Amino acid sequence: MLSVENLKVKFSVEPLFEGVSFVVNDKERVCLVGKNGAGKSTMLKIIAGLQQPTSGSVAMPQGSTVGYLPQVMQLADSCTLIQETEKAFAALKEKEQRLERINRELANRTDYESDDYARLIEQSTSLQELLHMGGGQSWRADMERTLMGLGFERTDFDRPTAEFSGGWRMRIELAKILLQRPDVLLLDEPTNHLDIESISWLEDFLIKESKASVILVSHDRAFLNNVCSRTLEISCGQLIDYKVKYDEFVKLRAERREQQLRAYENQQKEIADTKAFIERFRYKATKAVQVQSRIKQLAKIVPIKIDEVDNSTLHLRFNEPTRSGDFPLICEEVGKAYGSHRVFSGVNLTIRRGEKVAFVGRNGEGKSTLVKCIMGEIPYEGKLTVGHNVQIGYYAQNQAQLLDDSLTVYDTIDRVATGNVRLKIRELLGAFMFGGEQSDKRVKVLSGGERSRLAMLKLLLEPMNFLILDEPTNHLAMRTKDVLKEALLHFKGTVIVVSHDRDFLDGLVSRVYAFGGGKVREHLGGIYDYLNGEWKNGRMEEWKNEKMEERKSDFNPSIPQSFNGKNDYEQQKEQRKRVNKLEKQIKEAEQRIGELEAAIKVIESRMNTPEFACDLSMMEKHMSFSRQLSEAMDEWTAASEELETLNS
Repeated sequence: MLSVENLKVKFSVEPLFEGVSFVVNDKERVCLVGKNGAGKSTMLKIIAGLQQPTSGSVAMPQGSTVGYLPQVMQLADSCTLIQETEKAFAALKEKEQRLERINRELANRTDYESDDYARLIEQSTSLQELLHMGGGQSWRADMERTLMGLGFERTDFDRPTAEFSGGWRMRIELAKILLQRPDVLLLDEPTNHLDIESISWLEDFLIKESKASVILVSHDRAFLNNVCSRTLEISCGQLIDYKVKYDEFVKLRAERREQQLRAYENQQKEIADTKAFIERFRYKATKAVQVQSRIKQLAKIVPIKIDEVDNSTLHLRFNEPTRSGDFPLICEEVGKAYGSHRVFSGVNLTIRRGEKVAFVGRNGEGKSTLVKCIMGEIPYEGKLTVGHNVQIGYYAQNQAQLLDDSLTVYDTIDRVATGNVRLKIRELLGAFMFGGEQSDKRVKVLSGGERSRLAMLKLLLEPMNFLILDEPTNHLAMRTKDVLKEALLHFKGTVIVVSHDRDFLDGLVSRVYAFGGGKVREHLGGIYDYLNGEWKNGRMEEWKNEKMEERKSDFNPSIPQSFNGKNDYEQQKEQRKRVNKLEKQIKEAEQRIGELEAAIKVIESRMNTPEFACDLSMMEKHMSFSRQLSEAMDEWTAASEELETLNS
């Protein structure tokens, strides 16, 4: 159990927070939230013992261990990936060596009845128990499983850590912390450098495998909701404990803020009435006692603080973009290789005007590479056509370096804002965390994250009809992400989003392109349709299941050793080849049927809306997909029947 008592941190006149007390029970998973600068990272550092509070204390049971992953750390590059990860087991290996020494000594001793021999036996037993609790001899397998869960390949194990980018090296540190199996796990923005698959793996690890108490800070709403059952908020220098998941916390917090506003307004009225009474009767002798009483009363009033202004209701709207051609982007057999390393090949995709699609997949599978091909920044194979009158607005991390260092934050936005947006510049800057004096800072003094946020806002206000956003949410708070997402939903142009943020993509994109294994596969539907494989619930699923059950009951999948008593070895080998080919053909047909069913389902849902009810192209698509579905089902049936015959 972790106990925090009356914690206070004071850097200037106003304390960062004070009077903070809470308890985290064994195996409890808690998220720590609050605006930027509220003190979340400071709180984690204090619990980790890396920073001392002004007053207060943190208590844990004796012998408890803490694992802490900061947002930024200095990383050494002196060994290979596997050697660096093995450092997580330094204490375990030291115990193994001690146990080995004790066992050798026991083997050479004959004084079995002595106290010293009994002491060695006790030490040996204790070390064996500790090794068993720490993973024992399974630590090497755990290490490989954890590294691969976080996105590394076996071929990476012997690579020097210096060859990995900063994001991948942060994954190494995360792997080391998880493998140490600490009693308390403190994670500060752990998903910043993870892709969707790795985030899902980390969720499963924290929920199903880790026995640690967890406190985490994250701007990934889906990650918080999936992992944590309790929310601690730092606001106005105080800590408020909500025994609910993040989404429920948002609702409760809104209600709490309404109560604060009403209490604040009542207090302000009371203060105004008291001041008015004092001013009115200050110089009347008959009212001197009452005046002095009101002055004392006024001095005793403790001002009610209101949570920081909530700009989540701010509506950012793009100016109407110029109309592009019907197909802003068409890729035909596009491929890219760097020497002998092929990133992807055979990419075929067509994006229609007004569509919003997502590029997803593990890091290094080619998402940003294809974007660079689209932008004409690197050469490629195949044919890539950018449509008529397409004006591309491209956001990548390096876009922040293209800002004018001599301008202020306000001037940077003022130069691109037009129309009604000019009346809301201060509000927009506030939503992107540049409120108050922050808007007057020079660009040259901004941090990397601040520059990225400013570059994003600047891009959104420029006249573009095709936006390509590469990891747009990395440095955005949840409130800011909501503003950006709503703006993109109302954007009349075309959007490609490269992102691992499931909550941001949910409801925004209608198609997902998954990068992996050198291929790019198209999945119709939203991000959770892709992740959950909802195509399995298509209209023909019941029919397919019946056919599959017939296959299972009608034949034995094993290959017979002889046929009609005449087939020799060569005939059996040919038979086996044909069976393997048919099984592969059936599997591919099943996958194709599922994808076509999902496509038809999406099209039918669109055709039921007024916007697409009379769209001829949508009807043509429906007919085309229905025809392809019928052909795929015929192919599945023919292959299944032939396989049944071969195995009967």
